Amino acid sequence: MQIEIWSDFVCPFCYIGKTRLEQALERFPQKLDVSIQYKSFELDPNAAKYSGKNIHESLAAKYNMTIDQAKQANQQIGEQAKALGLDFVFDTMKPGNTFDAHRLSKYAATQGREAEYVDTMLYHYFTLSKDLSDKETLQSITDELGFDQQEVQRILNDETIHADAVRLDEAEAQQLEVTGVPFFVLNKKYAISGAQPIETFMQALEKVAEEENNQLENLNLQQGSFCDGDHCK
Repeated sequence: MQIEIWSDFVCPFCYIGKTRLEQALERFPQKLDVSIQYKSFELDPNAAKYSGKNIHESLAAKYNMTIDQAKQANQQIGEQAKALGLDFVFDTMKPGNTFDAHRLSKYAATQGREAEYVDTMLYHYFTLSKDLSDKETLQSITDELGFDQQEVQRILNDETIHADAVRLDEAEAQQLEVTGVPFFVLNKKYAISGAQPIETFMQALEKVAEEENNQLENLNLQQGSFCDGDHCK
């Protein structure tokens, strides 16, 4: 079974949705041979590097709300994450541009370590409050992973390396009319939009396993939680 996941490293519902899928796979009664491929999706391709504002300040300024209102909104997302065993530290998160992180993800894929890289980046952003728009930070994280630092530096110094692969993923998302992430496609037949409940993923896995039809079918009857270029909801 092939599962493609469009996501961004600074999208909280991408981390939540990915974890719910993983828990659904763990609970599924039938042993499945699953191959997961991560697809790049930048919530804001024009985002600047981390400006020094925390996530609450950025959210409040963007939507003309108070800091307390922003904190409350983020707290609700954090509670969903906590229920899955994730620890989101919103107070010190550093939002910024993720293009370099996506390019390095393509390099990780060439090394057969894409899944490990994605897990690590999400954890470093949401729990350890690392700035994924900073090249030195990216180099440090990939060094921890044992990646070839000479190659990592070469990639970070040349924005054209693996850029086409990132743009190809994003173009494919446009063709599929993906407007928010996470977005999952199973065996190129079934689509799941947003961080749906674990039960929805279980249903999708069952349908794919049974190969009930060959058409791309939107499984979510109600809109799941997702992030688009403006906000998460």
